[in-house]
Amino acid sequence: MVGTQRSEEPPVKALKSYGITKPLSVTGPSAADLKRNLELEKFLVDEGLYESNEETMRREEVLGRMDQIVKHWVKHLTRQRGYTDQMVEDANAVIFTFGSYRLGVHGPGADIDTLCVGPSYVNREEDFFIILRDILAEMEEVTELQPVTDAHVPVMKFKFQGISIDLLYASISLLVVPQDLDISNSSVLCDVDEQTVRSLNGCRVADQILKLVPNFEHFRTTLRCMKYWAKKRGVYSNVTGFLGGVNWALLVARLCQLYPNAIPSMLVSRFFRVYTQWRWPNPVMLCAIEENELGIPVWDPRKNHRDRYHLMPIITPAYPCMNSSYNVSQSTLRVMTEQFQYGNKICQEIELNKQHWSSLFEQYMFFEAYKNYLQVDVLAVDAEDLLAWKGWVESRFRQLTLKIERDTNGMLMCHPQPNEYVDTSKQFRHCAFFMGLQRAEGVGGQECQQFDIRGTVDEFRQEVNMYMFWRPGMDVYVSHVRRRQLPPFVFPNGYKRPRQSRHQNQQSREPGEEGVGSVSAYVERHAKRKNDNEMIDTRPEKPEKRASLSPHSLDAVYPDSSAITTGETPPIGIESGPRAECLVTTDLDCTTPNVEVEAERFIRKSTEIIEVSQREHNSGNEQTLEVDSRALVQGCHDLAEPVEKHVRPDPSAVVACEGGHNEDEGRNMCSEAINDDTPHLPRRLNLKENVDEVERESRSGKIADGALRNGYCGQNLDHESNPLLSGMGRPEEGASSNRLSLESIV
Repeated sequence: MVGTQRSEEPPVKALKSYGITKPLSVTGPSAADLKRNLELEKFLVDEGLYESNEETMRREEVLGRMDQIVKHWVKHLTRQRGYTDQMVEDANAVIFTFGSYRLGVHGPGADIDTLCVGPSYVNREEDFFIILRDILAEMEEVTELQPVTDAHVPVMKFKFQGISIDLLYASISLLVVPQDLDISNSSVLCDVDEQTVRSLNGCRVADQILKLVPNFEHFRTTLRCMKYWAKKRGVYSNVTGFLGGVNWALLVARLCQLYPNAIPSMLVSRFFRVYTQWRWPNPVMLCAIEENELGIPVWDPRKNHRDRYHLMPIITPAYPCMNSSYNVSQSTLRVMTEQFQYGNKICQEIELNKQHWSSLFEQYMFFEAYKNYLQVDVLAVDAEDLLAWKGWVESRFRQLTLKIERDTNGMLMCHPQPNEYVDTSKQFRHCAFFMGLQRAEGVGGQECQQFDIRGTVDEFRQEVNMYMFWRPGMDVYVSHVRRRQLPPFVFPNGYKRPRQSRHQNQQSREPGEEGVGSVSAYVERHAKRKNDNEMIDTRPEKPEKRASLSPHSLDAVYPDSSAITTGETPPIGIESGPRAECLVTTDLDCTTPNVEVEAERFIRKSTEIIEVSQREHNSGNEQTLEVDSRALVQGCHDLAEPVEKHVRPDPSAVVACEGGHNEDEGRNMCSEAINDDTPHLPRRLNLKENVDEVERESRSGKIADGALRNGYCGQNLDHESNPLLSGMGRPEEGASSNRLSLESIV
């Protein structure tokens, strides 16, 4: 058969060992593989992933110009500090490239990752981020200059003649930097700080990757494919907790080691096959972890306690070997695993000629995937402030994911969207980030429960507002929105799904919307009916809080002129006041039958307890009554312990999101949960006062719809109890466990 014929084109070279294990397969491509490879390469060209020759020449010119600028800068500092004329003449700085440009997989408009290596007497804090910055700011060719001094790897971002540059700086322990400096030599790491080590490692890792892959051209084409796929599927962003360029390069490089004779069409398919079945947190390593007499810490979960908590370790090959994917969280790992499974399924269909390559690279419809979202609006006075401010907020966005995972015990999963969105119809300086919210699958606990993340959001905003370069006008707002409330500017070409009529909504309502308000919402409505003037959806404190915002800020937070409300649900629960609030109900399918009946039953139960208390007090019995909250909760097996920072919600700022439906019609899964942190009745109250107290508590959120304030229960990857880590042994032995997990993949 034609499909099984083996091509004689490229000849199989003498087998060379790459990586820490033997290859999984040394099979070359078949005729069908070669045909699919041609189709894949044509697809990449048609998608515009290759830059023109003119742009390539412009990049080379810009790099040459940058090299002249830094050399002049170092000579100027040398003369200014009183060194001899000979020292001034010998003073030098060298520009290196790394990242996608160094690996040859950059596309049109991509930035250039560059590193400036200077002498020991030129420092980063003052000479680089102040003096060199001022030199660049005065040049007409330089625009959008943004120093990021507090990043994990300090960087200066700008555009030079329209080409984006990310410039790092490393001061090595030499008075004169030779023009032919060998940066791969570990001696450059002597007597430097940690930030310098991280800055140097970008170039050192890129050089090592190119040395450790069997076929550079196959590696480059495959990596170009995988980066494009990751951007289309929304999982390309190191800063938000997914994988960045170096992470994808290391994964592809390891795959090339496992299949040294495979061509790109084969490697793309096997990429999903391998990493769908990869047993994380087994590390991905291109070579053995190197120890060195310099004593710089390397990734080793046996010695370093923090390394045991890494969920998706992808280890850099250059000394000191580090985990390049430490940003990955439980939520983002789940998202990437799902996308790997999607890619594996499509590639299987492509190999059966049931799909084309275009199907693999379809855009992920993020705003159709979830029912609940967090919207983070970033505002500033002008474009320069917004550029710096949004960069800072984006760098902290990952912390919001980690905090939500912590405060919900991993029961609420987050999907941060790496892209930013701007409402071009507005005149103010604004951008927005979004995060999808969903209950984690396969976890126990009460269905249709609420997750109280108001304190979490408040903590996030407080940390963001500690920005050391903060200026008046810089602000951030976090709000909970449902899918049907998403602003129009997040959709392509401003498109937003048309809103259905009221009658259509009732017929085609999403699961769980019937009982969205649950008991606490009904109690609030029941209390409102007691006053004739309170039948309207009142919004206490809204005018006062909004009055503190500038007009353009209001438009940013509420793109539609009206506040976002759904039925009986109060407006979005995030304000500019001292406490930001958000109460999220999971969107699982469950039923909430007879909500009003259950609410009345709950109020009767509370009244009975109060009457018992009255009788005991009237009879002279001083025994206090202890309320057993567990007896009042149906369908909830475990009550979460309140965290230390207990938040009393603002009644105008509580958000109750969509519930769902459960096939079990006989019980209310979304009902009573009372706060039992005050179990004893402190004094005698009459019946009316107690009923009013119950209603006030329902409005203030004390009686919430299963609102949980979960403490943090971190995953302790203790290597003695973890078979993966305890069996790791030497790096070679740890790699062998990967070998065992991959044998079924071939």
